[in-house]
Amino acid sequence: MLRPAYRIVVGDKVVDTTVEAKASTAIEVIVRLDLDTPADSVTLRQGQVGGLRAQPGDDLSIDLGYADEDQLVRVLTGSVVAVEPGLETKRITGHSGGDKLLRAFVDKTFEDTTAGDIVRALAAEAGLEVDTVEDGPPFPAYVIDGRRPVARHLRDLAYLAGFDSYLTADGKLVFEGFTGNRTVHKLKYGEHVLHAELRRIRPRAGTVQVWGDSPGSGGDESWAWLTKDFGPRHGSAGTTKPMLLIQRPAVRTSKLAAAVAASAVETLTEQALHGRVRIQGRPQLFLGDLIRLEGFPAKAGVDELEGTYQVRGVRHHLTKAAGLITDVEFRSLQGVAAP
Repeated sequence: MLRPAYRIVVGDKVVDTTVEAKASTAIEVIVRLDLDTPADSVTLRQGQVGGLRAQPGDDLSIDLGYADEDQLVRVLTGSVVAVEPGLETKRITGHSGGDKLLRAFVDKTFEDTTAGDIVRALAAEAGLEVDTVEDGPPFPAYVIDGRRPVARHLRDLAYLAGFDSYLTADGKLVFEGFTGNRTVHKLKYGEHVLHAELRRIRPRAGTVQVWGDSPGSGGDESWAWLTKDFGPRHGSAGTTKPMLLIQRPAVRTSKLAAAVAASAVETLTEQALHGRVRIQGRPQLFLGDLIRLEGFPAKAGVDELEGTYQVRGVRHHLTKAAGLITDVEFRSLQGVAAP
């Protein structure tokens, strides 16, 4: 029988149940990871007697796994953002390094650079280490304004590049396109899966048109010029209705506009097929990984769930009563990532 275990580090205090099983008064640990949320989070609920003493700003890390395995798996690195003591229990909330991106504001204009160069510069401004940052599309000019946090600007850049932007379990920034070259977790009916559901909906739009500020017609050095005719430099993808119009000032070439449109159509198609699966706790499952649902029998009417999907969200829930459970949010694959 598998015995769930964890290691929680808050400041200089370490609680490791693989070393001392009764070392903690933790009642519940919830870790939430999400590709569509700027900062991942953890909520720790513990008893008042003998619990961790935390203060906002303390460093925090969470490792999960099983006492029978060789080592625990790091699932989140960040800091404490809130402490809520009560008469019987205390709740500690922590955020990943994405919290730094939410609290950093920058005013800067970039010229003749790539999306990746901008991301690296913003990460440095926020005091965040980078893991993998691909270059992405070039921009003749790109303005970062201090009215919005760095996290919002990174999301905008990821949207224009067709990339995913998230933090690793060690708290390092990833900014890259999604491909099929990822870790695949096989989840079998009757063996791993406790619950599963799939949802098919109509795409929000079947055609996307992208418009930006035109650079005029004088070549690369004319990005700041104006023009009366924006038509030749817009981008379009898809053929069915309805149409979604996207306007981004940073899009100044027809090539970039076409790429943004194609990426948007692909994302809309992927979002139209999504779902959730619950399994026995698996901390080795990370954002951006692939899951393959297998062995769903047709005679039970559940064979439609079979397939390979991208992991978009992970929720690890640990309690003394139920053990360790992992919920996975997923969506379909399109383009180069499709099987």
